[in-house]
Amino acid sequence: MNSNQASSANPIGPAGTGEGLPASASSSSPTFSPLYQQIKGIITQSLESGEWKPGEIIPSEVELAARYKVSQGTVRKAIDELAADNLLVRRQGKGTFVATHNEDRAQFRFLRLLADDGVEHPHISKLLECRRLRASAEIARQLDLKPSDPVVLIKRLLRFDGDDTVLDEIWLPGGVFRGLTLERLSDYKGPLYAMFETEFGTRMIRASEKIRAVAADPAVADLLHVPPGFPLLSVERVSYTYGDRPVEVRRGWYVTTGYYYQNDLS
Repeated sequence: MNSNQASSANPIGPAGTGEGLPASASSSSPTFSPLYQQIKGIITQSLESGEWKPGEIIPSEVELAARYKVSQGTVRKAIDELAADNLLVRRQGKGTFVATHNEDRAQFRFLRLLADDGVEHPHISKLLECRRLRASAEIARQLDLKPSDPVVLIKRLLRFDGDDTVLDEIWLPGGVFRGLTLERLSDYKGPLYAMFETEFGTRMIRASEKIRAVAADPAVADLLHVPPGFPLLSVERVSYTYGDRPVEVRRGWYVTTGYYYQNDLS
């Protein structure tokens, strides 16, 4: 599918459907893609291109069905999947909106630390540094960059109930996050991912994590105020934006005394 699909439609769909089909979706590809999946892809392209911004309402199912010359049911199924993917949010009686990291629910999707009482405790972020440097071979591989390409490194502490609980090292592609500085980060009042979304046009769609138990090395132990060798939870994450493009590598060390890492599997 290409960027012209959203405005191109063919009134003749697959045999027996009676529905329209975006022109380029009827290519000679040997793999059949259900019509609702094709509509899902086209809507995703509109989200990626910024036709509908984070937090904005999208056209109704009826309007989208007319636009793409398909049934309302086909559009509804596509939107259901996009909502399940956390790209869209349905609001009863209001419509369907583009998901945004400015919502509280979005923050918990990517910060899964809960107190033992099961309550989400508020936290504050303390920035330690933000600087530009050349990517190591490993970071370049994870971000799909060339070795020595510019990257931005952010280090920060997350403090829960007055205690330094999480140490994060965050690596970002320098070309995407040009102009990101410690001062700019300090001035922004809100979640980090919300800043990436609103000021750099980069929305984190999904993440892949590796979690293991580690012993704190002296440098990490000093920042988290625990003795060297103290048991920590290590969380290594690669986050992706539209098109499955990696745009963040994050390495976090978690003190789980009184906390646990929540993950829901489906």
